[in-house]
This record gives sequence, C-alpha cells and structure tokens, in this order.
Amino acid sequence: MEKMRAKRVHKFIKPYVVKSGESFRLKDHDPGDTHHLKSGDKPEAKRMLDDGVVLLNEMQDKLYAQSNWGLLLIFQAMDAAGKDSTIKHVMSGVNPQGVDVFSFKEPSTEEMAHDFLWRTNRCLPARGKIGIFNRSYYEEVLVVRVHPELLEKQKIPKDLRGEHFWKNRYEDINAFERYLTRNGIAIRKFFLNVSKKEQKQRFLERLDNPKKNWKFSAADVQERKCWDDYQAAYEKMIRNTATQHAPWVMVPADNKWFSRLLVVATVVDALSEMNLEYPKMSEEKMASLKAARKELEKD
Repeated sequence: MEKMRAKRVHKFIKPYVVKSGESFRLKDHDPGDTHHLKSGDKPEAKRMLDDGVVLLNEMQDKLYAQSNWGLLLIFQAMDAAGKDSTIKHVMSGVNPQGVDVFSFKEPSTEEMAHDFLWRTNRCLPARGKIGIFNRSYYEEVLVVRVHPELLEKQKIPKDLRGEHFWKNRYEDINAFERYLTRNGIAIRKFFLNVSKKEQKQRFLERLDNPKKNWKFSAADVQERKCWDDYQAAYEKMIRNTATQHAPWVMVPADNKWFSRLLVVATVVDALSEMNLEYPKMSEEKMASLKAARKELEKD
C-alpha cells in the first residue's frame, strides 16, 4: 500500500521536476497550471494537502529517529510568489525539533567578506533533520547577476571576474550540491513561478489590506522593473544547475492552493526515496528494555 502511494505521488510531481536543464525554457512552464485540477476542485486539493501533511509528519518522525539522512529544501522566487505561506502550510504538522528554517536576506558585511557559500554552509541540516532555505546561495546568480554592481561590495579580485565568472559559479554550486548528496543530504529546489500579472495583484492586496501593509516594501516595485532580467537569470540558473541529484521543481505559483499541494507531494516523494524506518533494537537493547519494564512495574 505504501509503495503504491509513493508511486502515485511520484507520478503527480513528475511533470514539474527538472533534472536536466539542457533544453529548459521558462516560457514552457505556465504559472497558472493546476495539473488539470480546477478551482472547483479546491476542497479535494485541500484534503489531499492535509493528507500529505499527515504523511509528511509520519515520515519526518522516522527521518529524525533514524538520523542517517538529512533533507535540504531550497525556495527561490520573485517577490510575492508565496514562499513564506507555502513553507508555513507545508510544514504545519511537522515536529519543530526536526526542522530548521533560515531566511537569507541582504548579506551582512561579515558575510560579504567570505566566499559566497559561507553564510549558507553554517545552516545546513544535520542528519535526521529537514533544513529549509527561504532564498539561498542562488541569490548569487540571481540578484547579483541582475545587479552586477553588487560584486563591488564582495571585493572579488577583478582578475576573477572575467568572461567565465557566472559559469564558474554554476559549477561551484553543482559541485557543492553533489558533495552534499554524497554525504547523505538530499536536496530539492523549488522555483515558485508566479506571473507578472498575479504579482501585481498581490502587491495591490498588500497595499489595500491594513493587515498586510507590513509585507509591502517600495523596493519590491523597483525590483519589478527588472522583471525580464530576473526571468532571464532564473532561466539560466535552472538551465545550468538542474541535476539528477539536486533537481529543480517548477511550482506554478498563481494558485497558492496548488503550490502547497505540489510542494508537500515533492517533499513526501523525496523522503520516500530514503527507505525510512524506525531503528531496529539489538538483542542487548531489547533485554535492557524488558529489564526497565520490570523495574517500572515493581514501582
């Protein structure tokens, strides 16, 4: 039964998983896609999401108990694509002790004085844990690529900023992710693909709703002016860093209910590949447990 369920989940997410970026084109992926589910199917989708969260909780408990594997989840997106809410809903039923969430914003002076992977390296998940990066080292081939003047703050020697600079960064990221997976840290990377039209609507909602005013920043509007540059940077990023061991998942983000469903299904699928189970007790350990039971029963 569990294997059949895992196969269904794997089949559901397959159209959205990019394991090779060789022919990847961002325009081939519709931000409004809902995998043939319609708006009227939202109650069914919610039930599926709730079931997925329960299943995720069960599997995360085994991950924590077994402590052989770790799982790194990376979320990248344009502003207002729904990263925060997706993380909140997907991880709603998970034991907080087994999950660490890190949000990476503008680098500090100390962080810029180190290599571009330094600040995220310190936050990698331990075995038995799920680590979530809300933005990540991929900002170094996104924001920095759209705004190359930021390289000046990083004080990288000009001799190293030649023709192959971005290609070298992609290679470094791929080597780093290969290293992590070889050490038992599985990786899933999510690009929440929101349309420009939907982003505008969400910005306006933040302005109109007093409870959401705090979410809005004037800088968001300025970055929106670079929309085409960001789309090009995302396409190049996925094209150069989508691999078998660390795939990108193209999450249609115009419908939050579907985004959450796809993300939870992907996390469940990743955990299914680990063949998780509770640790088996040795004969010596079982004997000590029996002895402890006798002591308790005498008390």
